[in-house]
Amino acid sequence: MGLQACLLGLFALILSGKCSYSPEPDQRRTLPPGWVSLGRADPEEELSLTFALRQQNVERLSELVQAVSDPSSPQYGKYLTLENVADLVRPSPLTLHTVQKWLLAAGAQKCHSVITQDFLTCWLSIRQAELLLPGAEFHHYVGGPTETHVVRSPHPYQLPQALAPHVDFVGGLHRFPPTSSLRQRPEPQVTGTVGLHLGVTPSVIRKRYNLTSQDVGSGTSNNSQACAQFLEQYFHDSDLAQFMRLFGGNFAHQASVARVVGQQGRGRAGIEASLDVQYLMSAGANISTWVYSSPGRHEGQEPFLQWLMLLSNESALPHVHTVSYGDDEDSLSSAYIQRVNTELMKAAARGLTLLFASGDSGAGCWSVSGRHQFRPTFPASSGGGFSNVFPRPSYQEEAVTKFLSSSPHLPPSSYFNASGRAYPDVAALSDGYWVVSNRVPIPWVSGTSASTPVFGGILSLINEHRILSGRPPLGFLNPRLYQQHGAGLFDVTRGCHESCLDEEVEGQGFCSGPGWDPVTGWGTPNFPALLKTLLNP
Repeated sequence: MGLQACLLGLFALILSGKCSYSPEPDQRRTLPPGWVSLGRADPEEELSLTFALRQQNVERLSELVQAVSDPSSPQYGKYLTLENVADLVRPSPLTLHTVQKWLLAAGAQKCHSVITQDFLTCWLSIRQAELLLPGAEFHHYVGGPTETHVVRSPHPYQLPQALAPHVDFVGGLHRFPPTSSLRQRPEPQVTGTVGLHLGVTPSVIRKRYNLTSQDVGSGTSNNSQACAQFLEQYFHDSDLAQFMRLFGGNFAHQASVARVVGQQGRGRAGIEASLDVQYLMSAGANISTWVYSSPGRHEGQEPFLQWLMLLSNESALPHVHTVSYGDDEDSLSSAYIQRVNTELMKAAARGLTLLFASGDSGAGCWSVSGRHQFRPTFPASSGGGFSNVFPRPSYQEEAVTKFLSSSPHLPPSSYFNASGRAYPDVAALSDGYWVVSNRVPIPWVSGTSASTPVFGGILSLINEHRILSGRPPLGFLNPRLYQQHGAGLFDVTRGCHESCLDEEVEGQGFCSGPGWDPVTGWGTPNFPALLKTLLNP
Protein backbone atom coordinates (compact mmCIF):
# COMPACT_ATOMS: atom_id res chain seq x y z
CA MET A 1 0.00 0.00 0.00
CA GLY A 2 1.48 3.36 -1.02
CA LEU A 3 1.88 6.48 1.09
CA GLN A 4 -0.99 8.20 -0.73
CA ALA A 5 -3.40 5.50 0.40
CA CYS A 6 -2.00 5.70 3.93
CA LEU A 7 -2.83 9.41 4.08
CA LEU A 8 -6.55 8.76 3.61
CA GLY A 9 -8.69 8.80 6.72
CA LEU A 10 -6.65 8.98 9.93
CA PHE A 11 -9.60 7.75 11.96
CA ALA A 12 -9.84 4.62 9.84
CA LEU A 13 -6.17 4.01 10.51
CA ILE A 14 -6.84 4.11 14.23
CA LEU A 15 -9.20 1.19 13.87
CA SER A 16 -7.41 -0.82 11.20
CA GLY A 17 -3.83 -0.53 12.40
CA LYS A 18 -2.67 -0.68 8.78
CA CYS A 19 0.07 1.57 7.35
CA SER A 20 1.59 1.96 10.81
CA TYR A 21 5.11 2.40 12.15
CA SER A 22 6.89 2.26 15.52
CA PRO A 23 8.34 5.63 16.64
CA GLU A 24 10.45 4.02 19.40
CA PRO A 25 11.51 0.52 18.29
CA ASP A 26 14.67 0.70 20.42
CA GLN A 27 12.94 1.73 23.66
CA ARG A 28 13.57 -0.85 26.39
CA ARG A 29 10.37 -2.24 27.85
CA THR A 30 11.71 -4.64 30.47
CA LEU A 31 10.54 -4.05 34.01
CA PRO A 32 13.15 -2.16 36.09
CA PRO A 33 14.36 -3.87 39.28
CA GLY A 34 12.00 -3.32 42.20
CA TRP A 35 8.86 -2.86 40.09
CA VAL A 36 5.94 -5.35 39.91
CA SER A 37 2.85 -5.55 37.73
CA LEU A 38 -0.59 -5.24 39.35
CA GLY A 39 -2.42 -6.37 36.19
CA ARG A 40 -4.32 -4.81 33.32
CA ALA A 41 -5.77 -1.33 33.71
CA ASP A 42 -9.54 -0.86 33.59
CA PRO A 43 -10.61 0.10 30.02
CA GLU A 44 -12.68 3.03 31.35
CA GLU A 45 -9.87 4.41 33.49
CA GLU A 46 -8.49 7.75 32.28
CA LEU A 47 -4.87 8.34 31.49
CA SER A 48 -2.70 11.27 30.43
CA LEU A 49 -0.43 10.94 27.38
CA THR A 50 2.05 13.47 26.01
CA PHE A 51 2.61 13.80 22.28
CA ALA A 52 5.98 15.26 21.24
CA LEU A 53 5.24 17.10 17.99
CA ARG A 54 7.93 17.42 15.32
CA GLN A 55 9.77 20.73 15.64
CA GLN A 56 11.11 22.99 12.89
CA ASN A 57 14.58 24.54 12.47
CA VAL A 58 16.39 22.30 14.96
CA GLU A 59 19.70 22.73 13.09
CA ARG A 60 19.31 26.50 13.25
CA LEU A 61 18.61 26.22 16.98
CA SER A 62 21.87 24.28 17.41
CA GLU A 63 23.80 26.99 15.55
CA LEU A 64 22.28 29.71 17.73
CA VAL A 65 23.19 27.82 20.92
CA GLN A 66 26.80 27.65 19.77
CA ALA A 67 26.83 31.36 18.87
CA VAL A 68 25.37 32.65 22.15
CA SER A 69 27.57 30.29 24.24
CA ASP A 70 30.97 30.90 22.60
CA PRO A 71 32.91 33.84 24.12
CA SER A 72 34.67 34.39 20.78
CA SER A 73 31.34 34.89 18.97
CA PRO A 74 29.84 38.37 18.45
CA GLN A 75 26.51 36.80 19.49
CA TYR A 76 27.88 35.69 22.90
CA GLY A 77 25.35 36.33 25.66
CA LYS A 78 22.65 37.60 23.26
CA TYR A 79 20.10 35.06 24.39
CA LEU A 80 16.71 34.33 22.88
CA THR A 81 13.43 34.86 24.65
CA LEU A 82 10.94 32.01 24.98
CA GLU A 83 8.89 33.73 22.30
CA ASN A 84 11.96 33.78 19.98
CA VAL A 85 12.46 30.07 20.60
CA ALA A 86 8.78 29.38 19.97
CA ASP A 87 8.90 31.23 16.64
CA LEU A 88 11.91 29.12 15.66
CA VAL A 89 10.84 25.59 16.63
CA ARG A 90 7.03 25.76 16.54
CA PRO A 91 5.64 22.79 14.58
CA SER A 92 4.34 23.55 11.11
CA PRO A 93 0.64 24.38 10.65
CA LEU A 94 0.28 21.06 8.85
CA THR A 95 1.72 19.16 11.83
CA LEU A 96 -0.54 20.98 14.30
CA HIS A 97 -3.64 20.43 12.18
CA THR A 98 -2.89 16.77 11.40
CA VAL A 99 -2.20 15.74 15.00
CA GLN A 100 -5.13 17.68 16.46
CA LYS A 101 -7.51 16.17 13.91
CA TRP A 102 -6.22 12.67 14.69
CA LEU A 103 -6.62 13.13 18.44
CA LEU A 104 -10.07 14.68 18.09
CA ALA A 105 -11.25 11.73 16.01
CA ALA A 106 -10.00 9.37 18.72
CA GLY A 107 -12.02 11.13 21.43
CA ALA A 108 -9.10 12.79 23.24
CA GLN A 109 -10.25 15.40 25.74
CA LYS A 110 -8.80 18.22 27.83
CA CYS A 111 -5.75 18.59 25.58
CA HIS A 112 -3.33 21.34 26.53
CA SER A 113 -0.15 22.59 24.90
CA VAL A 114 2.84 24.77 25.86
CA ILE A 115 3.97 28.17 24.59
CA THR A 116 6.29 26.55 22.04
CA GLN A 117 3.35 24.36 20.86
CA ASP A 118 5.66 21.35 20.42
CA PHE A 119 4.08 19.24 23.18
CA LEU A 120 0.44 18.27 23.48
CA THR A 121 -0.88 16.49 26.58
CA CYS A 122 -4.31 14.85 26.37
CA TRP A 123 -6.60 12.73 28.52
CA LEU A 124 -8.09 9.53 27.11
CA SER A 125 -9.66 6.40 28.50
CA ILE A 126 -7.48 3.29 28.44
CA ARG A 127 -9.82 1.89 25.76
CA GLN A 128 -9.36 4.99 23.57
CA ALA A 129 -5.59 5.00 24.10
CA GLU A 130 -5.23 1.36 23.07
CA LEU A 131 -7.27 2.02 19.92
CA LEU A 132 -5.24 5.15 19.20
CA LEU A 133 -1.89 3.38 19.70
CA PRO A 134 -2.17 -0.15 18.26
CA GLY A 135 -0.06 -2.67 20.15
CA ALA A 136 -0.18 -0.77 23.45
CA GLU A 137 -1.63 -2.65 26.41
CA PHE A 138 -1.76 -0.68 29.65
CA HIS A 139 -0.98 -2.25 33.03
CA HIS A 140 -0.67 -0.91 36.57
CA TYR A 141 2.79 -1.12 38.18
CA VAL A 142 4.18 -0.25 41.59
CA GLY A 143 7.78 0.17 42.63
CA GLY A 144 10.64 2.46 43.44
CA PRO A 145 11.78 3.64 46.88
CA THR A 146 8.47 5.42 47.55
CA GLU A 147 6.19 2.68 46.17
CA THR A 148 5.17 4.85 43.22
CA HIS A 149 2.17 3.76 41.12
CA VAL A 150 2.31 4.12 37.33
CA VAL A 151 0.42 2.93 34.25
CA ARG A 152 2.65 1.69 31.43
CA SER A 153 2.52 -0.62 28.40
CA PRO A 154 4.88 -3.63 28.30
CA HIS A 155 4.33 -3.85 24.53
CA PRO A 156 5.42 -1.43 21.76
CA TYR A 157 2.92 1.01 20.28
CA GLN A 158 2.34 1.92 16.66
CA LEU A 159 1.30 5.17 14.97
CA PRO A 160 -0.30 5.70 11.57
CA GLN A 161 2.38 6.11 8.90
CA ALA A 162 0.77 9.44 7.99
CA LEU A 163 1.99 10.81 11.36
CA ALA A 164 5.66 9.92 10.79
CA PRO A 165 6.58 13.50 9.73
CA HIS A 166 4.61 14.99 12.62
CA VAL A 167 5.16 13.06 15.90
CA ASP A 168 8.54 12.24 17.52
CA PHE A 169 7.17 9.95 20.24
CA VAL A 170 4.35 9.51 22.74
CA GLY A 171 5.23 9.93 26.42
CA GLY A 172 3.62 7.90 29.19
CA LEU A 173 3.83 4.41 27.67
CA HIS A 174 7.18 2.80 28.44
CA ARG A 175 9.66 4.83 30.51
CA PHE A 176 9.48 4.26 34.24
CA PRO A 177 10.28 7.08 36.67
CA PRO A 178 14.04 7.65 36.97
CA THR A 179 15.74 6.89 40.27
CA SER A 180 18.14 8.93 42.34
CA SER A 181 21.61 7.64 43.16
CA LEU A 182 21.54 9.32 46.59
CA ARG A 183 22.31 7.05 49.52
CA GLN A 184 23.09 7.17 53.21
CA ARG A 185 26.24 5.27 54.12
CA PRO A 186 27.27 4.05 57.59
CA GLU A 187 28.96 6.58 59.83
CA PRO A 188 32.77 6.22 59.78
CA GLN A 189 34.16 4.52 62.85
CA VAL A 190 36.60 7.15 64.08
CA THR A 191 37.50 6.80 67.76
CA GLY A 192 36.87 9.81 69.92
CA THR A 193 35.11 12.01 67.36
CA VAL A 194 31.39 12.52 67.77
CA GLY A 195 28.85 15.26 67.11
CA LEU A 196 27.60 17.45 64.29
CA HIS A 197 31.11 18.62 63.32
CA LEU A 198 31.66 15.30 61.51
CA GLY A 199 30.66 15.18 57.87
CA VAL A 200 29.92 17.82 55.25
CA THR A 201 27.93 20.90 56.22
CA PRO A 202 27.55 24.31 54.51
CA SER A 203 30.52 25.67 56.49
CA VAL A 204 32.68 22.80 55.20
CA ILE A 205 31.54 23.46 51.62
CA ARG A 206 32.11 27.19 51.86
CA LYS A 207 35.54 26.77 53.41
CA ARG A 208 36.62 24.09 50.92
CA TYR A 209 35.69 26.25 47.94
CA ASN A 210 36.96 29.55 49.41
CA LEU A 211 33.62 31.25 49.93
CA THR A 212 33.73 33.98 52.57
CA SER A 213 30.79 35.25 54.61
CA GLN A 214 30.52 38.12 52.08
CA ASP A 215 30.08 35.71 49.16
CA VAL A 216 26.29 35.71 49.16
CA GLY A 217 23.55 37.17 47.00
CA SER A 218 22.88 40.89 47.30
CA GLY A 219 19.12 40.52 47.48
CA THR A 220 18.80 43.43 45.03
CA SER A 221 19.24 41.74 41.62
CA ASN A 222 16.74 39.71 39.60
CA ASN A 223 19.00 36.68 40.00
CA SER A 224 17.43 33.32 40.85
CA GLN A 225 18.21 29.60 40.87
CA ALA A 226 16.15 26.40 40.86
CA CYS A 227 16.22 22.69 41.51
CA ALA A 228 13.88 20.02 40.17
CA GLN A 229 12.32 17.26 42.27
CA PHE A 230 10.44 14.18 41.12
CA LEU A 231 8.86 10.93 42.32
CA GLU A 232 6.80 11.97 45.32
CA GLN A 233 9.92 13.79 46.53
CA TYR A 234 9.04 16.92 48.50
CA PHE A 235 10.88 19.42 50.62
CA HIS A 236 9.42 21.00 53.76
CA ASP A 237 9.94 24.66 54.61
CA SER A 238 10.24 23.66 58.27
CA ASP A 239 13.19 21.37 57.39
CA LEU A 240 14.89 24.18 55.50
CA ALA A 241 14.40 26.58 58.40
CA GLN A 242 15.81 24.05 60.89
CA PHE A 243 18.74 23.27 58.58
CA MET A 244 19.65 26.95 58.36
CA ARG A 245 19.35 27.35 62.15
CA LEU A 246 21.77 24.43 62.61
CA PHE A 247 24.22 25.11 59.79
CA GLY A 248 23.63 28.59 58.33
CA GLY A 249 24.75 30.81 61.19
CA ASN A 250 27.90 32.22 59.57
CA PHE A 251 26.51 33.53 56.26
CA ALA A 252 23.48 35.54 55.14
CA HIS A 253 20.81 33.25 53.72
CA GLN A 254 17.15 32.89 52.86
CA ALA A 255 15.18 30.46 54.99
CA SER A 256 12.30 29.82 52.59
CA VAL A 257 11.80 28.95 48.93
CA ALA A 258 10.60 31.87 46.81
CA ARG A 259 8.39 29.88 44.45
CA VAL A 260 7.20 26.33 43.79
CA VAL A 261 6.33 25.54 40.17
CA GLY A 262 4.11 22.50 39.80
CA GLN A 263 2.56 20.35 42.52
CA GLN A 264 4.13 20.33 45.97
CA GLY A 265 2.58 17.40 47.82
CA ARG A 266 1.91 17.17 51.53
CA GLY A 267 3.62 13.84 52.10
CA ARG A 268 6.78 13.15 54.02
CA ALA A 269 9.85 15.05 52.92
CA GLY A 270 12.32 13.16 50.75
CA ILE A 271 16.04 13.19 51.52
CA GLU A 272 16.81 13.97 47.86
CA ALA A 273 14.50 16.98 47.70
CA SER A 274 15.64 18.21 51.12
CA LEU A 275 19.31 18.00 50.16
CA ASP A 276 18.81 19.74 46.80
CA VAL A 277 17.07 22.73 48.35
CA GLN A 278 19.27 23.01 51.43
CA TYR A 279 22.64 22.91 49.65
CA LEU A 280 21.60 24.97 46.62
CA MET A 281 20.51 27.67 49.10
CA SER A 282 23.71 27.28 51.17
CA ALA A 283 26.20 27.49 48.30
CA GLY A 284 24.09 30.01 46.38
CA ALA A 285 23.29 31.77 49.64
CA ASN A 286 20.77 34.61 49.82
CA ILE A 287 19.66 34.07 46.21
CA SER A 288 15.99 33.65 45.34
CA THR A 289 15.32 29.92 44.86
CA TRP A 290 12.57 28.12 42.99
CA VAL A 291 11.62 24.46 43.22
CA TYR A 292 10.20 22.65 40.20
CA SER A 293 7.99 19.93 41.58
CA SER A 294 7.07 17.33 38.94
CA PRO A 295 6.24 14.26 40.99
CA GLY A 296 4.22 12.56 38.27
CA ARG A 297 1.22 12.32 40.53
CA HIS A 298 -0.93 10.99 37.70
CA GLU A 299 0.12 7.47 36.85
CA GLY A 300 0.59 8.17 33.14
CA GLN A 301 3.00 11.06 33.55
CA GLU A 302 6.76 10.95 33.02
CA PRO A 303 8.18 13.35 35.65
CA PHE A 304 11.30 14.36 33.69
CA LEU A 305 9.20 15.07 30.60
CA GLN A 306 6.81 17.14 32.72
CA TRP A 307 9.76 19.25 33.92
CA LEU A 308 10.93 19.89 30.35
CA MET A 309 7.42 21.02 29.47
CA LEU A 310 7.37 23.43 32.41
CA LEU A 311 10.53 25.05 31.03
CA SER A 312 8.75 25.52 27.67
CA ASN A 313 5.81 27.24 29.31
CA GLU A 314 7.40 30.01 31.40
CA SER A 315 8.88 33.18 29.92
CA ALA A 316 10.88 34.29 32.98
CA LEU A 317 12.97 31.51 34.51
CA PRO A 318 15.81 31.17 37.04
CA HIS A 319 19.24 31.34 35.42
CA VAL A 320 20.59 28.11 37.00
CA HIS A 321 18.76 24.76 37.28
CA THR A 322 20.09 21.64 39.00
CA VAL A 323 18.75 18.12 38.41
CA SER A 324 19.94 15.02 40.28
CA TYR A 325 18.35 12.21 38.28
CA GLY A 326 19.08 10.12 35.20
CA ASP A 327 18.36 6.95 33.20
CA ASP A 328 20.61 4.36 31.55
CA GLU A 329 21.40 5.71 28.10
CA ASP A 330 20.87 2.30 26.51
CA SER A 331 17.37 1.99 28.01
CA LEU A 332 16.00 5.02 26.14
CA SER A 333 14.84 5.28 22.54
CA SER A 334 16.80 7.34 20.03
CA ALA A 335 13.70 9.43 19.35
CA TYR A 336 13.35 10.28 23.04
CA ILE A 337 17.04 11.04 23.63
CA GLN A 338 17.32 13.27 20.57
CA ARG A 339 14.16 15.16 21.48
CA VAL A 340 15.34 15.70 25.07
CA ASN A 341 18.61 17.02 23.66
CA THR A 342 16.62 19.53 21.60
CA GLU A 343 14.73 20.58 24.73
CA LEU A 344 18.05 21.21 26.48
CA MET A 345 19.18 23.27 23.47
CA LYS A 346 16.01 25.37 23.80
CA ALA A 347 17.02 26.12 27.39
CA ALA A 348 20.63 26.91 26.42
CA ALA A 349 19.48 29.32 23.70
CA ARG A 350 17.62 31.23 26.43
CA GLY A 351 20.75 31.54 28.57
CA LEU A 352 19.87 28.91 31.17
CA THR A 353 22.58 26.89 32.90
CA LEU A 354 21.44 23.29 33.48
CA LEU A 355 23.50 20.98 35.71
CA PHE A 356 22.83 17.23 35.87
CA ALA A 357 24.28 14.75 38.36
CA SER A 358 26.66 12.33 36.64
CA GLY A 359 25.85 9.29 38.79
CA ASP A 360 27.83 7.21 41.29
CA SER A 361 28.64 3.97 39.49
CA GLY A 362 31.96 5.06 38.06
CA ALA A 363 32.17 4.08 34.41
CA GLY A 364 29.25 1.66 34.90
CA CYS A 365 29.15 -1.84 33.45
CA TRP A 366 26.87 -4.04 31.36
CA SER A 367 27.18 -6.98 29.01
CA VAL A 368 26.79 -6.52 25.25
CA SER A 369 26.86 -9.65 23.07
CA GLY A 370 28.67 -11.50 25.83
CA ARG A 371 31.33 -8.80 26.36
CA HIS A 372 31.54 -6.24 29.16
CA GLN A 373 31.34 -2.55 28.32
CA PHE A 374 31.12 0.62 30.37
CA ARG A 375 27.55 1.91 30.71
CA PRO A 376 26.68 5.62 30.41
CA THR A 377 23.45 7.25 31.58
CA PHE A 378 21.45 10.23 30.31
CA PRO A 379 21.08 13.29 30.41
CA ALA A 380 24.38 13.33 32.26
CA SER A 381 26.35 10.12 32.25
CA SER A 382 27.19 7.55 34.86
CA GLY A 383 30.19 8.63 36.91
CA GLY A 384 32.50 9.40 34.04
CA GLY A 385 33.33 8.23 30.56
CA PHE A 386 31.95 8.55 27.04
CA SER A 387 28.47 8.57 25.52
CA ASN A 388 27.46 5.81 23.12
CA VAL A 389 24.89 8.12 21.47
CA PHE A 390 26.26 11.65 21.19
CA PRO A 391 29.50 12.40 19.31
CA ARG A 392 32.23 14.44 20.95
CA PRO A 393 31.45 18.16 20.57
CA SER A 394 34.08 20.38 19.00
CA TYR A 395 34.72 22.31 22.23
CA GLN A 396 35.96 19.07 23.87
CA GLU A 397 38.30 18.02 21.07
CA GLU A 398 41.58 19.36 22.46
CA ALA A 399 41.05 18.34 26.10
CA VAL A 400 39.72 14.84 25.44
CA THR A 401 42.28 14.04 22.74
CA LYS A 402 45.02 15.03 25.18
CA PHE A 403 43.61 12.76 27.87
CA LEU A 404 43.24 9.78 25.54
CA SER A 405 46.79 10.17 24.26
CA SER A 406 48.48 10.74 27.61
CA SER A 407 46.62 8.71 30.28
CA PRO A 408 48.84 5.89 31.56
CA HIS A 409 45.82 3.92 32.86
CA LEU A 410 43.43 3.85 29.91
CA PRO A 411 40.97 0.89 29.86
CA PRO A 412 40.88 -1.32 26.74
CA SER A 413 39.24 0.46 23.80
CA SER A 414 36.49 -2.19 23.55
CA TYR A 415 35.02 -0.95 26.85
CA PHE A 416 34.12 2.60 25.76
CA ASN A 417 33.31 4.80 22.78
CA ALA A 418 36.35 7.06 22.58
CA SER A 419 34.66 9.32 20.00
CA GLY A 420 31.60 9.97 22.19
CA ARG A 421 30.74 13.05 24.22
CA ALA A 422 32.96 12.90 27.30
CA TYR A 423 31.89 13.58 30.89
CA PRO A 424 31.86 14.87 33.54
CA ASP A 425 32.75 18.53 32.98
CA VAL A 426 33.26 19.53 36.63
CA ALA A 427 33.09 17.99 40.11
CA ALA A 428 32.41 18.77 43.77
CA LEU A 429 32.29 16.96 47.11
CA SER A 430 29.70 14.18 47.05
CA ASP A 431 30.19 12.22 50.28
CA GLY A 432 29.04 12.52 53.88
CA TYR A 433 26.51 15.39 53.78
CA TRP A 434 24.27 16.41 56.65
CA VAL A 435 20.61 16.91 55.67
CA VAL A 436 17.50 17.78 57.68
CA SER A 437 14.48 15.76 56.54
CA ASN A 438 11.16 15.49 58.41
CA ARG A 439 12.77 17.61 61.16
CA VAL A 440 15.50 15.03 61.76
CA PRO A 441 19.19 15.81 61.06
CA ILE A 442 20.51 12.93 58.93
CA PRO A 443 24.26 12.36 58.49
CA TRP A 444 26.42 10.74 55.80
CA VAL A 445 24.20 11.32 52.76
CA SER A 446 26.27 10.73 49.65
CA GLY A 447 26.14 10.86 45.85
CA THR A 448 26.71 13.21 42.92
CA SER A 449 23.15 14.25 43.70
CA ALA A 450 24.83 16.23 46.49
CA SER A 451 27.52 17.74 44.24
CA THR A 452 25.08 19.17 41.70
CA PRO A 453 23.27 21.78 43.84
CA VAL A 454 26.59 22.87 45.37
CA PHE A 455 28.13 23.65 42.00
CA GLY A 456 24.86 25.19 40.85
CA GLY A 457 24.79 27.54 43.83
CA ILE A 458 28.37 28.66 43.15
CA LEU A 459 27.48 29.47 39.53
CA SER A 460 24.49 31.44 40.81
CA LEU A 461 26.87 33.59 42.88
CA ILE A 462 28.93 34.27 39.75
CA ASN A 463 25.76 35.17 37.86
CA GLU A 464 24.99 37.61 40.68
CA HIS A 465 28.24 39.49 40.02
CA ARG A 466 27.69 39.40 36.25
CA ILE A 467 24.14 40.74 36.50
CA LEU A 468 25.14 43.53 38.89
CA SER A 469 27.92 44.46 36.42
CA GLY A 470 25.44 44.68 33.55
CA ARG A 471 26.48 41.42 31.91
CA PRO A 472 24.29 38.51 30.83
CA PRO A 473 24.16 35.30 32.90
CA LEU A 474 26.57 32.47 32.10
CA GLY A 475 24.16 30.32 30.10
CA PHE A 476 25.54 27.12 28.57
CA LEU A 477 28.97 27.13 30.21
CA ASN A 478 30.78 24.25 28.51
CA PRO A 479 32.31 26.02 25.48
CA ARG A 480 33.79 28.68 27.74
CA LEU A 481 34.88 26.15 30.36
CA TYR A 482 36.85 24.14 27.81
CA GLN A 483 38.26 27.19 26.00
CA GLN A 484 39.69 28.40 29.30
CA HIS A 485 41.12 24.94 30.10
CA GLY A 486 39.33 24.72 33.44
CA ALA A 487 40.74 27.97 34.82
CA GLY A 488 39.36 28.73 38.28
CA LEU A 489 39.02 25.06 39.25
CA PHE A 490 41.11 22.86 41.52
CA ASP A 491 42.56 20.15 39.28
CA VAL A 492 42.11 16.68 40.81
CA THR A 493 44.99 14.51 39.61
CA ARG A 494 44.76 11.38 41.76
CA GLY A 495 42.22 8.58 42.04
CA CYS A 496 40.29 6.19 39.78
CA HIS A 497 36.65 5.21 39.64
CA GLU A 498 35.05 1.78 39.48
CA SER A 499 33.77 -0.23 36.53
CA CYS A 500 33.33 -3.88 35.51
CA LEU A 501 34.42 -6.56 37.97
CA ASP A 502 36.10 -8.84 35.46
CA GLU A 503 39.59 -10.21 34.82
CA GLU A 504 40.45 -7.60 32.20
CA VAL A 505 39.83 -4.30 34.04
CA GLU A 506 39.41 -5.73 37.59
CA GLY A 507 36.85 -3.15 38.65
CA GLN A 508 38.86 -0.09 37.61
CA GLY A 509 37.43 2.48 35.22
CA PHE A 510 39.22 5.70 34.27
CA CYS A 511 41.81 7.52 36.37
CA SER A 512 42.40 11.18 37.15
CA GLY A 513 45.31 13.09 35.71
CA PRO A 514 46.44 16.65 34.94
CA GLY A 515 43.84 18.67 33.05
CA TRP A 516 40.49 17.25 32.02
CA ASP A 517 39.73 13.60 32.82
CA PRO A 518 36.57 11.41 32.93
CA VAL A 519 36.66 11.14 36.72
CA THR A 520 36.38 14.76 37.90
CA GLY A 521 36.28 16.70 34.62
CA TRP A 522 38.28 19.91 34.97
CA GLY A 523 38.07 19.70 38.77
CA THR A 524 36.32 21.31 41.74
CA PRO A 525 35.47 25.00 42.23
CA ASN A 526 37.80 27.63 43.69
CA PHE A 527 35.29 30.45 43.98
CA PRO A 528 37.54 33.56 43.88
CA ALA A 529 39.52 32.22 40.91
CA LEU A 530 36.39 30.97 39.12
CA LEU A 531 34.68 34.33 39.63
CA LYS A 532 37.69 36.16 38.18
CA THR A 533 37.74 33.79 35.19
CA LEU A 534 34.02 33.98 34.43
CA LEU A 535 33.15 37.59 35.31
CA ASN A 536 34.26 39.07 31.97
CA PRO A 537 33.17 39.49 29.26
